Amino acid sequence: MTNEDPNSKENNPLTEPVELETTAPESSGAAEHQTAGFGLRSFFNRPKTIKTALLAITGVVAFLLIWGVGALIVHATFPSPEPTPVPTTTRLALPEGLATPAFSAENQLSGLLRLLELHITPVVEVAKRYEVEQYTVQKGDTIFGIAEKFGLKPETVLWANRYVIGDIPDGLSVGVELFILPMDGVYHRWSEGEGLNGVASFYGVSPDTIVDYPGNNLNRDSVGDYANPNIPPGTMLVVPGGERPTVAWIVPRDNPASGSSYLGPGACGGILYGDVGTGTFTWPTSETWISGYEYNPPVHNGLDFAGHSGNPIFASDSGVIVYSGWSDRGYGNLIVIDHDRGWQTFYAHLLDGSLLPCGSNVQKGQLIAALGSTGMSTGPHLHFELRLNGLPVNPWQFLN
Repeated sequence: MTNEDPNSKENNPLTEPVELETTAPESSGAAEHQTAGFGLRSFFNRPKTIKTALLAITGVVAFLLIWGVGALIVHATFPSPEPTPVPTTTRLALPEGLATPAFSAENQLSGLLRLLELHITPVVEVAKRYEVEQYTVQKGDTIFGIAEKFGLKPETVLWANRYVIGDIPDGLSVGVELFILPMDGVYHRWSEGEGLNGVASFYGVSPDTIVDYPGNNLNRDSVGDYANPNIPPGTMLVVPGGERPTVAWIVPRDNPASGSSYLGPGACGGILYGDVGTGTFTWPTSETWISGYEYNPPVHNGLDFAGHSGNPIFASDSGVIVYSGWSDRGYGNLIVIDHDRGWQTFYAHLLDGSLLPCGSNVQKGQLIAALGSTGMSTGPHLHFELRLNGLPVNPWQFLN
C-alpha cells in the first residue's frame, strides 16, 4: 500500500477540480442549465475566493459563540427581579340610598373648569370715580381738613361749593351738604345763554375738556354748536383742572352802584366778601322781544325787554347785590349787581316785593326779582344796563 501525503495538492479534494455531471436538457431551457453549471464550476475553480468565504464564515460563528456565552454569564450573575405584586383593594359597600355618581365627559370638563377657577386670582381693577359725591360737614371740619380727606386741593372744595357756601372759607356749618369732586377742578352750574367757549376760557381749560369728561354725560354730537350748546340750564358740570378767581375784594361804600345820594336809599355797604362773576353775561329774562328802546346813550343807556308783569328776572352773571330798592332816578325798583373787575349790571322797573335784599351773593342765572312797571315806565318791561367802571356799554356786545 502506498503512503500518500494528505497535504499534497494532488490528494487535496479542495484543489482538485470538481466535475459536475450534466445531462442533456429535455426542454428548451437546457441552455440556462448549462450556463448555471458553468458559473458554479467557475466559482469553485478560484481558490482565493473560497478561502475568503471560509474566513468570513468562521468570524461570524466565533462572534456568535462569544456573544452567547457572555449573555449566559450576565444572566447567571444578575438574576431578573421578581415582579412586584399589584395591591388589591376591597370594595366597600355604599350606604343605602347613596348612588355612585356618573361622570360623563361633560361633567369631567365642568369639574376641570371649576377647579381652574378656584386657583385663578382675579385682577380687580378699582373703578375710577367720575361722579360727584356729597359730604355732610361734621363738627370741627375745615375746608383744609375736608380737602386732605379726599385728596383734593382746598380751592377745589371751595370752588365746588360756591353755590352752597359762596367763596367764603369760613362759611362751613355743621350739617351742610358739600359737593366733593373726583379730581381738582371747578363745579359749574350751566345758565341759559352761556357758551362753552366763554365758560371754558374763564376757567382756563378747553371746551373739549368739559364736553369729553365722562361724568358730565355729554357728547360732541348732541352738544352741537359750542357757541350755543344744547345744555339745559341748571346742569351741573365738572370742569377738570379748572380754576376761578378766589374772592379777596371789598365792595366800596361809595361805589357808583351804591351811591345813596344819587340812586336812592337802596344802597348797602360794608360788604367784606362777595361772589365774583364768570366774565360772561347771559340773557336776564326769559323774554326775547325788545320793546323798541335800544341802546342809545346818553338818551337810553340799556335795553328794554318787554314782558308780562311777574315774569322772572335772572342775574346776568354771578356777583353780589350792592343796591336793592327804590331809586329816585326813574328806575323804580332797582337791583344792581357788582361782578368785580369793574363790571356791574342794572335791573330796573321791578315788581314790588320781589327783590332780593342788598348784600346777597347771587350766581349766574339765579332768580333775583320779577318783571314790573315801577318808576318811569309806561308798561311792564325790564330795563337792563351793563356798566364797566361806572360807564354804560352796549349789552349786545357782551350778552350770550
